[in-house]
Amino acid sequence: MANNQKKIIESVTFEKALGDRYLAYALSTIMSRSLPDVRDGLKPVHRRLIYAMQQLRLSPNMPFKKCARVVGDVMGKFHPHGDAAIYGALVRLAQDFSLRYPLIEGQGNFGNIDGDNAAAMRYTESRLTNTALLMLEGLNENAVDFKDTYDEQDSEPLVLPARIPNILANGSTGIAVGMATNIPPHNLAELCLASIKLIDMPSSTVDDLLQIIPGPDFPTGGIIVEKMDSIKKAYETGNGSIRLRSRYEVMPIKGGSYKIIVTEIPYMVEKSKLIERIADLLLDKRLPLLGDVMDESSDDIRVVLEPKSKNIDPIVLMESLFKLTDLEVRFAMNLNVLNEHNVPKVMSLKEILESFLKHRQVVLTRRTQHRQDQIVTRLELLDGYLIAYLNIDEVIRIIREEDEPKPIMMNKFILSETQVEAILNMRLRALRKLQEIEIRTEHKNLSEELEKLNLLLSDDKLQWKNIKADLKSIQKIYSLESESGKRRTTFADAPQVEIAAFEEMIEKEDLTLVLSSKNWIRTIKGHDVKDLRYKDGDEARIVMNTNSTEKLVLVATNGKCFTLDIHKLPKVRGGQTGGAGEPLRMMIDLDPKDDVLACFSVDPKSEMKLLLANDTNRGFIVKATELFSSTKNGKQVFAVSDNEKIAFVQIVTGDHVATLGENRKILIFPIDQMPEQSRGRGQVLQKYKQGNLVDILTFNIEDGLTLKRHGNFYVEKNLIPWIGKRNTTGRLVPMGFPRDNKFPRR
Repeated sequence: MANNQKKIIESVTFEKALGDRYLAYALSTIMSRSLPDVRDGLKPVHRRLIYAMQQLRLSPNMPFKKCARVVGDVMGKFHPHGDAAIYGALVRLAQDFSLRYPLIEGQGNFGNIDGDNAAAMRYTESRLTNTALLMLEGLNENAVDFKDTYDEQDSEPLVLPARIPNILANGSTGIAVGMATNIPPHNLAELCLASIKLIDMPSSTVDDLLQIIPGPDFPTGGIIVEKMDSIKKAYETGNGSIRLRSRYEVMPIKGGSYKIIVTEIPYMVEKSKLIERIADLLLDKRLPLLGDVMDESSDDIRVVLEPKSKNIDPIVLMESLFKLTDLEVRFAMNLNVLNEHNVPKVMSLKEILESFLKHRQVVLTRRTQHRQDQIVTRLELLDGYLIAYLNIDEVIRIIREEDEPKPIMMNKFILSETQVEAILNMRLRALRKLQEIEIRTEHKNLSEELEKLNLLLSDDKLQWKNIKADLKSIQKIYSLESESGKRRTTFADAPQVEIAAFEEMIEKEDLTLVLSSKNWIRTIKGHDVKDLRYKDGDEARIVMNTNSTEKLVLVATNGKCFTLDIHKLPKVRGGQTGGAGEPLRMMIDLDPKDDVLACFSVDPKSEMKLLLANDTNRGFIVKATELFSSTKNGKQVFAVSDNEKIAFVQIVTGDHVATLGENRKILIFPIDQMPEQSRGRGQVLQKYKQGNLVDILTFNIEDGLTLKRHGNFYVEKNLIPWIGKRNTTGRLVPMGFPRDNKFPRR
């Protein structure tokens, strides 16, 4: 059958179509994948995992079930994503080094702190922990709203009742579109005490709460060495960073020496990569105080560090390692969550706890109303039963003699349809006297409970008293004195010790730096380098002697200067001439239209000066150390316009400057007439009616100026005709000057 319906084609600009689709993707990522809910601290995948495991009756006192079964249920019913992502989320909920209070108990290989992956889901088993049960309590009592699953075949909770502030207890991390979250774990006993304080004193400030919660409590322990002012600011604004370092002890050994035993490493640092990094630095001779590193860990962490000499202060050794390795890290705190309206917001510590307490009040109210409805329904039935007992003979007669007993009983005893149905469904054995007494007792107890529930719903203070009592019971379970509840992360001030500058700690080693014409860079041990090889089509550009303690300063044609630590440059191993190194553009952020004009090996203590000039005849002198840059983006030293570029970079070696223009005129002037500055455009060097600067050099006037006549070098000491002031025209070059119009260099 032909389709007579007309196809409607709507014209939409590509920009609008792309924008609408990207916005939908961004919102989905933010609200349904990456950011946790402030009320239960869970992302959808975690919430679905816990709910599905409850549906499978995987409580702590029940046998384990295969993780493949759990993942299959979650994927099939609630979470239409890949099984690998779901299993990865399950594994993290079971790792005691990832979560301060694991929500899943795992059996089998669930990975380790070395960064090894968990076994396949068909081999591992899981069930819920007691902490997870606290998250679920009240779920079947109308405590929270439910929504349809993606296929509308089932329903799932929008949020869990959560008796604990899980958002802070276990923390969360995630990257959405245009925003991210990174919440550290905290001590649950401290969170309960702080919540109680907030109930008693709603006007409490973040500073007041920090008297109870001094900072994060990471599952892997460690020591926080951040200043309290910085911690306070982070919790007030929701953004900040915290310095976390490893815990270690010094073990004396025979001969007066010692070993350092690292027993705890920072949160989310993989031990294997940490040791690999230390070993690489040791091999590159960037840890001159360290002799060796060994991993003697089993279930507990035990990383052994040996000093190069027993005379080295262990504190100085560790402080140097903290600066260079992940034995100390900065945890970037970002308290970005979804509020109760599903809107992203960066909250303070107080706002998060207030949101949790508000959620607890809503849960308490809904559970109370649910119980109230159950009691009212039950009392209605009990009232009907009591009427039936008081009129038992008449009830029996109506049932025996009447064809339609229900309406007759409803009219005669003023009963509801529900009550009559319950009476008609009663068993004969329930007609005994004892059953009547039980019903009257139940009726009395339920009536008293209903009265208390009505009072609870009408009294806000009573509700907070109830919530407070619940928090106290949880605080008692996870007491700071208990094994599971005691604080693992402690606080200390970083030792104030004088550590040599980083450059001074690097072992000095002679190196040869090689930069090719296609900007591949490498270093080779020693200065006696022969038969250098390059990639096909490439060749030598700069080959210079240097050492590992110096810095490489690169000057680009766009006026930017970049700095690289020479000891960090790729070092060719296994032969002096093997390997091409790495592309320079991977190390510096240089625009493709620009290029490196010159590079210099600079000692950080050097007094060396450079003369910079552009192709339009402006320049200045700058100290080489002023060109140092700490970022990949470099430092804009010479300001250039769109039509300009840096054309000349010279090491200042004399007391005079010689400039040469396109008009073949030379001007020589004292170097002290050149401006010395750290950045800018400099000043005009030589005056031209037409043309521009084509060459420049510095020299000592007493030594004369090396020139070339008819192909032969000679030194001209009578330079009076060309000497003048900066920004004058100069005089024509001598007879026989090279046609390439460049100062000759030997």
